[in-house]
Amino acid sequence: MEDKKPLIPRKIVNSEGLVYYDEKSRAWGIVRLKSDVIREFYQLQEKFSKFSYKLVYYRTYEELEKAVKEMKKTNDLPILLNIYKEGNKVN
Repeated sequence: MEDKKPLIPRKIVNSEGLVYYDEKSRAWGIVRLKSDVIREFYQLQEKFSKFSYKLVYYRTYEELEKAVKEMKKTNDLPILLNIYKEGNKVN
């Protein structure tokens, strides 16, 4: 199993952006990180490094609270990601 180390921010990162449509998968599945995120997680600029992500979407606050308690034990910091459906359709 690969050794994975979480990237830890130096300060709180609060960023908003768009989800882009991917023709290949025919779904809204591309999330581009904004420059403020890249600046905070400077390691993402390492050209020959490899990065991955883990996304867990909890259905209730109770499930999330339980997961946060477990994360505290392992010192794993969560990133909160909310996905919104915008009001206007794309032409």
